[in-house]
Amino acid sequence: MDSPAGTTAPLRIGLLGTGPWARNTQAPALAAHPGVELSGVWGRRAEAADALAAARGTRAYTGDEGVDALLEASDAVAFALPPDVQAPLAVRAAEAGCHLLMDKPVATTVEGARAVAGAAEKAGVASVVFCTLRFAPETSAWIAEQAAVDGWFTARAQWLGSLYAAGSSSEYADSPWRREKGGLWDVGPHALSVLIPVLGDVRHLTAARGPADTTHLILRHTSGASSTVTLGLSAPPGAAGVEIEFRGERGTVSVPGWDGAETAFRGAVDALAEAVRTGVPHPCDARFGLHLTELLVAAETQAQAD
Repeated sequence: MDSPAGTTAPLRIGLLGTGPWARNTQAPALAAHPGVELSGVWGRRAEAADALAAARGTRAYTGDEGVDALLEASDAVAFALPPDVQAPLAVRAAEAGCHLLMDKPVATTVEGARAVAGAAEKAGVASVVFCTLRFAPETSAWIAEQAAVDGWFTARAQWLGSLYAAGSSSEYADSPWRREKGGLWDVGPHALSVLIPVLGDVRHLTAARGPADTTHLILRHTSGASSTVTLGLSAPPGAAGVEIEFRGERGTVSVPGWDGAETAFRGAVDALAEAVRTGVPHPCDARFGLHLTELLVAAETQAQAD
């Protein structure tokens, strides 16, 4: 949108959520972004919303009426909420005409994710699902480079955190949904969001449980390549880490490091703004979020039957 002077007006983005991710990633990225006006913060707890809004120089909203008021004051909304709290609010935001910047996973049920994708399509709003490596500058460029190369034979992704290891003091460990759903749902979207654009969609999936919350996946892709994935949040600290590599006709390549979640989230904001401006959907939109949920539900069902 343009201001009367002909300059590009900032995109008004409201933030729904006040937990650690909101405080440490979304709020600072939105407040510092030159193309964004942080139009407000909504929280389920008034005191948390007040504190985060005050820290970022914006207005606090709470309660059901506060959701409507924030949507009215915003062009888009960003989410830092548990997935099954996020999903119905994302539907509500789309119906109010707000563009969507969602956290992964969009929802933990296919029905919930389908409702979000359907609402976004019906309303004609842009959507982006924040899968970190698709938006961090270093890794997004690397993924695009590998996707342009043919001849991949196989890939391996290992994403192990120590969030629930003995002695962990991470504030993210207090998340009830993350503790319930484990690494498959928390870090699985990150791994899949790297493998799919390079090797093609998942044609066949096998899943099995490992120790604690660990899940192992074997994937067959539409390109003919296969991949293996190990996901978990309960590894000993010495065993934790992220490794993603592709092997093919031109050798082996490994994912580079990246500069944290806040930088990546700024990239997601840029991607949403571009989708709003051009009307061209981003590859990581609500429909992709729905597909990730479909894959994760299939994997969870298999692993639980093991």
